[in-house]
Parts: sequence; C-alpha cells; structure tokens
Amino acid sequence: MENGTKEIIKVEDAWKTYKLGEVDLTVLRGVSVGIRQGSFVAIMGPSGSGKSTLLHIIGALDLPSKGKAFIDGKDISLMSEDELSKVRGQKIGFVFQQFNLLHNLTAMENVILPMVFQGVNDNDRKKRAEELLKSLGLGHRLNHKPNELSGGERQRIAIARALANDPDIIVADEPTGNLDSKTGQEVMDILVDLHKNHKKTIIVVTHDPNIADYTEHTINIKDGLIIKNGKETVDVLWEH
Repeated sequence: MENGTKEIIKVEDAWKTYKLGEVDLTVLRGVSVGIRQGSFVAIMGPSGSGKSTLLHIIGALDLPSKGKAFIDGKDISLMSEDELSKVRGQKIGFVFQQFNLLHNLTAMENVILPMVFQGVNDNDRKKRAEELLKSLGLGHRLNHKPNELSGGERQRIAIARALANDPDIIVADEPTGNLDSKTGQEVMDILVDLHKNHKKTIIVVTHDPNIADYTEHTINIKDGLIIKNGKETVDVLWEH
C-alpha cells in the first residue's frame, strides 16, 4: 500500500444480478477493487457498463448479490439496513447528476437535513450549513429554493449537503452531467480542492475522459468487468 495509506474501500469478487420478471440481468461479474484513503478515483465506462452499480455498492446504497464489500474495514454485506444507513450518514457524502435536492426546502434547509438525521443540535447544524454554503460562494443564496437557482448553484448546494456530516468519502455519479462545460469545470475544481486540501477520498463515475483527467486513478469497466489496460488502472485495483 502506498505510503502506508489504508484501503478505505474494498470490493471482493462482487457480482450483481437484478431480476426483471423472468429474466436475470447480471450487471457486475466478479469485480474486485480497492481504493486507498485520500485517493481521487474515476470509474469510467460506457452506458450500461455497470459503473453506477459499482458506485452504489461502494457507497453502501446497494449490496452485491455475491461477493463482499468493505468500508473502513467493515463488511457492509453483513449489515442490517439500519447499520447501512448509519454508515452512509456518517462516512459517505453523495453528489448526483440530478442534484436530488428537495424543491420545497431552501438551500440552507437542504444542507441541514443530513445533520438532523445524525442528531446534530439546531444551532450547530445551522452554523455548519451556512459556513459550507458561504465557502462554496452561495452566501447570498441561503434562503433560495432550488427552482430559483442555476444548475451550477444547485450542484454546489448538493456538494454542501454531501459535506454536512464531514464524511471521509465523497461519491459523485456524473456530477457534471447536467451542466455546461464551464460550470462543470467549476464543480470539478471544488472536488479537486476537497481532495487536495481537505484530504477527502473522492470517487467519481463518468463517461467523460475530460472529467477523469482531474483524478489520480481510473478504474475502467465494461460489460460488468474491470478492464486492466493501463498502469493507473492496475495501481488502484485490489487483487487477490
């Protein structure tokens, strides 16, 4: 392991099969990856390759049908839904292509919400939400609702929400997919800053090589299999 850094995420021989009526659809086919703490990793592949499914397993949003997945050394495939929810709330922040903001809540209220679920007191969560939004250039938008904001502003709110509970890991599924190139670059610059200056482990799913260029390592996936076609890819993989 590089510089003694631990693997914060490990997936061992993971298979994922969905039942669609009478048909079994296998999306992952024995994937094994390891991601070191403090890494900035892109998961790249064409549409339908299994990259979002792998991200959902890495983020404890889904479990493998076969195989194991570990976050910070703990096997999530053995956890109850309550335990998974606790891991997600404390250790992982999520950023999605569609922003997934609650449209009836203000920017502040959207960022406060994850802290409510973790039992943070009212004063602390308001202070934290305001600090996060101001740090992302949204101090003048605290009381605006998502439909009053641009796509870039909405994605910055989503990033602030992902950071609300100060998680070790940020997972981002096509975070620039609904943004123009300039705004997408601004969002990636924020993720780069979180990695370099705040030591976050960041995993980004993308089909765009320009987005992957921001990251340190690339995991290439196709038809549910890891494609090992370059040194960077092999370096980040955990293998038995």
